[in-house]
Amino acid sequence: MIDLALEEDAGLGDVTSRAIFSTRHRSRAFIEAGQDLVICGLDVAARVFSRVDPALKVTLAARDGDRVKAGRRVLEVSGPTAALLTAERTALNFIQRLSGIATLSRKFADAVAGTGVRVVDTRKTTPGWRALEKYAVRCGGCFNHRSSLGEHVLIKDNHIAAAGSLTKAVQRCRAAAPHSAKIEVEATTLAEVREAVRARAEVILLDNMTPAQIQAAVKTVARRAIIEVSGGVRYETLRDFALPGVDVISAGALTHSAPAADLSLTILPARRSK
Repeated sequence: MIDLALEEDAGLGDVTSRAIFSTRHRSRAFIEAGQDLVICGLDVAARVFSRVDPALKVTLAARDGDRVKAGRRVLEVSGPTAALLTAERTALNFIQRLSGIATLSRKFADAVAGTGVRVVDTRKTTPGWRALEKYAVRCGGCFNHRSSLGEHVLIKDNHIAAAGSLTKAVQRCRAAAPHSAKIEVEATTLAEVREAVRARAEVILLDNMTPAQIQAAVKTVARRAIIEVSGGVRYETLRDFALPGVDVISAGALTHSAPAADLSLTILPARRSK
């Protein structure tokens, strides 16, 4: 990922920095937070600098997952000026994106504190970035849902429509899936919840239900399956869905709607020669 990003940004070189600075010119710089945030991506940023030029020396002043106040320095780097400037934007892109996800995840995790409900991410990730974005979710205090289609069975509405019924889809998955795999099925109505219980699904995903419908579904399931709530969940309404009997809330917003965090790199003024 780092090589792809650097090829995209500096594949033809950095004509500006190379024109201004000789290979002997050295600088010191730091990355600081412009807002209160949860930091994430520091190791990735450090690798960007070393990938551009191993002569760039990085010191981390925080750890991924730390809550950081605005104005705090999180990384310091020194070495050849041209290389430092070539690496700047790519390093910041990684750290801003991942810190944005971690910061939003921390808000979601704090909002359900004490309820016993886990907030998890989804597969709505930036193509190619899934491993890093799910890592950022964990740094923020939330949890990961499946990372790929091969991790466990999740029967969704289109599977049910194509199979002919929820029960048929569950039966076919149980016959073909590994013995250790849980069967999760999506339900959009209380009738489908009852059908999922009869089919002995281990996890029932309540999709786009209102809080009142969720409460009714919880009574129907009666602890015979894990209950996941998904669809239409926003930070502002999160507590409305963290109801007794709900085990998991999945929120695609953790990754697809997280704003980039405010971080910037500043080069320290050059030392005057005596």
